[in-house]
Amino acid sequence: MTTDDMPGGPGMTDDTPEAAVVVQRVLPAPPDVVFDEWLDPVGMAEWMCPRPSRPTRIDLDPRVGGRFLIEIDDQGFELSVTGEYLELDRPHRLRFTWDCSVWEPSDPESVVTVTLEPHGDSATLMTIHHVQLPPKVVDGHRHGWTLIGQQLEESLKTRPG
Repeated sequence: MTTDDMPGGPGMTDDTPEAAVVVQRVLPAPPDVVFDEWLDPVGMAEWMCPRPSRPTRIDLDPRVGGRFLIEIDDQGFELSVTGEYLELDRPHRLRFTWDCSVWEPSDPESVVTVTLEPHGDSATLMTIHHVQLPPKVVDGHRHGWTLIGQQLEESLKTRPG
């Protein structure tokens, strides 16, 4: 087996210190609306967490240095994600740390960057770039961020206005 055949992609091995996921999606709303979705706990409850998982609690302190908590029920398995906002540049970019309660204590704190670019008249190209993931969770996070993007798109389609 070559490293190209291994989960995570070319050159990725289990001892790779920094693993990354990049997911892009065109969303049916302008960047300011999409940006605000990332900082609205009520809205996030609709799309955050790849289904069938559901957030049971979302606490956000949306300011640089502010923290967030997302408690999740994954079909009876409870876990949480915590992090700190590193950058909030409305409506272009959000960057925050991401740490999952089921990761090993020795795993590095990962970082998520969400970039929002205008796409046509009233749409947004959203790019989620998640770095420093523990190698064993790269594929799951690629799948999860892809589903979250789809769920956000569906949520935006059903919103009034």
